[in-house]
This record gives sequence, structure tokens and C-alpha cells, in this order.
Amino acid sequence: MKKLLFAAALAACAPPESPGQLRGSEAPAIPERLPAKFPAAWNYPAGSRATFAPNAMVASSSRMAAEAGVEILRRGGNAVDAAVAVGFALAVAYPEAGNLGGGGYMVIRMADGRTAALDYRETAPAAASRNMFVGPGGKLTGASLIGPLASGVPAAVAGLAEALRRYGTLPLADVLEPAIRLADGLIVDRGLAASIAGERYRIEDFDGKPVFFPGGQAPREGSRLSQPALARTLRLIAADGPAAFYTGSIADSIVAQMKRGGGLITHADLAAYRPVWRQPVTSSYRRHMLIGMPPSSSGGTTMVRALNILEALGPPAPFGSAARVHAVASAFQRAFIDRNAKLGDPDFGDPPVATLTSKRYAARLARDIARDRATPTPQATRRMREGSETSHYSVADASGNAVANTTTINDLFGSGVFVSGAGFFLNNTMDDFASQPGAANLYGLVQGEVNAIAPGKRALSAMSPTIVLDPAGRLLLV
Repeated sequence: MKKLLFAAALAACAPPESPGQLRGSEAPAIPERLPAKFPAAWNYPAGSRATFAPNAMVASSSRMAAEAGVEILRRGGNAVDAAVAVGFALAVAYPEAGNLGGGGYMVIRMADGRTAALDYRETAPAAASRNMFVGPGGKLTGASLIGPLASGVPAAVAGLAEALRRYGTLPLADVLEPAIRLADGLIVDRGLAASIAGERYRIEDFDGKPVFFPGGQAPREGSRLSQPALARTLRLIAADGPAAFYTGSIADSIVAQMKRGGGLITHADLAAYRPVWRQPVTSSYRRHMLIGMPPSSSGGTTMVRALNILEALGPPAPFGSAARVHAVASAFQRAFIDRNAKLGDPDFGDPPVATLTSKRYAARLARDIARDRATPTPQATRRMREGSETSHYSVADASGNAVANTTTINDLFGSGVFVSGAGFFLNNTMDDFASQPGAANLYGLVQGEVNAIAPGKRALSAMSPTIVLDPAGRLLLV
């Protein structure tokens, strides 16, 4: 396993009188929370150092990035301000997945009940074509994985800035300050040192080698890593906003990198990129309310559908029992069959989200699940694997605002292509399209025509940022 996910959490224990926080009778009542009890069959460490906080919290794959979010909360920012700060800090402290060169999805639930879903998924360049990764004899070339053709138009900067514009309270320059300090120099932790060393094959053939392998060696734990080009990029964004990235000198660096390597992203592609606000997928599961991500992510739709099926099957069997495993596997099997065939970018079709998330449809599917045997899946998926390349972080502030954000450059260190003039890796999200609709891709996933490559299209994702409310409508999980 390359890296443990969600390994760091940090509490924001700002005093009650901090700006933006509720005091005394203004604060919502906090329901009693009991310590988790893990069943005897639980295979993972339960965690001996759980983090508790009375006011606010940030959970991230990087402690340094979590601390950036906490800093912004202490300075009076809300959960969205903190989430944007974490996103930019991850681009520095967690370059294998946190990013400026990729994209993601954000689900927001404000304390006043407003909800929102922000789709800042990368788009295919205008010069992309349906069969661009199909080589002689109809075989996939692998160019969707490593190298400049693998990269979609970067979306993270536009997405984070848009979330801050609509729901944040602090200026972009303020929330970028922690990330800029990290880019000027950070102390390499064990996870970052191991990740860089383990992905040498992806990094050293491109322009990231001088930064991450100075003198031919990966940075050691405890050493200092400076990223001056990235620091300059962040300062430009702080001064001029996302325009610096999409139409300014940073865009010039991206396009120059594409031209040197034979990539497709142009100035016009960058200037045209826009994140999209979408209506969240909402549903209930055993009286809890779920707020999830709609297409172009399949995450919310697939999760809701699977949970609807499980709910229709009746009370859950005991944890670890064959009946419980069978029910969960059967529910997700049916959810993913529809996911792969019917979901895609809603700007290029009309994915049937309402049908797929309906309780009635789930009940009909549940009736077809035999209690004593599995149903064979039509396509073999023995070669499918689950990676550790995507990063999620969660934020909740003292007022009850919450953010669930998932971000990625797809594989660890994305396409490997490093924008030398700007200091960040580009994604290999083009691999998330169906390069050959109806046939297994390099990971064994079979997807439909709805996810075929097209210029300006967003590739289907499985990212599932989710917020859960308890039966009384109070924030429970992010």
C-alpha cells in the first residue's frame, strides 16, 4: 500500500469569543457523542489518539495542511475559508495528490441550512478526440496514464477561488498565506519522503526531477524542501486571483510545457475553464439525511442508490456476518452496474439521477437479490484495483458550517508532467474517460458510451464528498 489515507487530523480549539463563533445560548445544542466501539472482526487499527474539539475541526491527509485550515479558523474564517486554505496547502505539502494541476468536488452545508455542490472537475482539451488513446490493433496505448496527453485542463485554482467567492468571508490572499509559507520551505515528513521515493519512475523523466530529486536523491525525512517556483505561483494567485493561473504567466508556463512535450492544453482551453455549481444529491438512510455530489461525479448517486437498496433489504445483519457482506456487496454491485453504463457529464447528456436514487427503484432491485447466493456480474473485473491517489479533507466550524472536499490529480503525482515554470504536477485525468466504451480499461473498469472522450467534457468520477445530518437535522458527519 503506497500511503495511508486520511492519516492526520487536527482540532481547532479556538476560544468561544473568537470572531464568527457562537456563544452561550446562541450555540446549537451538541448531542451526546459516545466513543466508537469496534467489533471484534474489525481488521483495522481503531486509533488510540482520537482528536476531540469543542468548537471546530479539520481532518486532512497532511498535518501541515490541516494546520493551515486551523490557522484560518483561528483568524475568524469560516469552514469554507479554512477548506480553501487546506486545498492550497495540500498542493505544497501533499504534491502526490493535493494539487493546483488537477481538480475535484466540494459539498458545502452552511449552518443556516443552505447546501451546495461545486464541480471543479478537469475538462478534456478542445483538441481531444474519442479514440486518442487507441493504438494499432485496437489496443490502448497507455498514453492516458503518463505524459502530457494524459492531462485535462487544470481546475483546482478556479474551483477553490469560486467556493471562497460565494461562501467564504476572507480575501483569497489571506487564505493563501499558510500555503505560501510552506512553499518557501517545509520539513519533509515520513509520508512525503516515502511517496516521492516510491514514485521516482513517474517523476524523474520530467521536469520535477531537480525539485524532488536534487543530486539524484529523494528528500529524507526531516530535511527541508523548498519549492520557489510554486511559491511564486501562489503569490501570483494571491495578488491577481485565478486570472493569474488561467490567462496570465502561469498559463504561459502550462502551455509552454504542453508544447515541449506534445500535450494538448492551449491558452484557449485554460481561459475557457469554469467550475460549475450543481444541485447536491440528497436522500435519507435510516432517518439520517445524506448530502452528496451529483454528476459529473458518480459518487453521490451511486452511494445513495446502494444505501437505498440496503435499507430496502431490511434491518442489517450483524457486522462481519456472511449475510451482511452479501447484502453490501450485492447493493454496490447493482449500483455500479448502472453507474458505469448510465452516468457521465450532465452537460453532455441527461444522466437519470432521479431514477437511480429513488426509493421505489431500489426496492425493486432489492427484491431481486437472493439471500443465499451471489449474482454474477456480466463483465469480469478481476483486474480492478483500488489506489491511494486521491485526497479528501473535511472541515467543520464553530457555527455549524461544514465542507467535504475531495481533490485529485488521479494517479500519484498525476501524469508525472511537472510545469517547471510554475512548480506543480499536472493530472492524468484523461484516463478516467472510457477510451474504449464497452471494453475494460487498463484497470479492468468497463464504462459506457456516456463517458467517451469529447472536447470540453468532464470525465466521470467516483469521488464522494458527503455530509450527513442526524435524524434531528443536526450536523453529524463530514
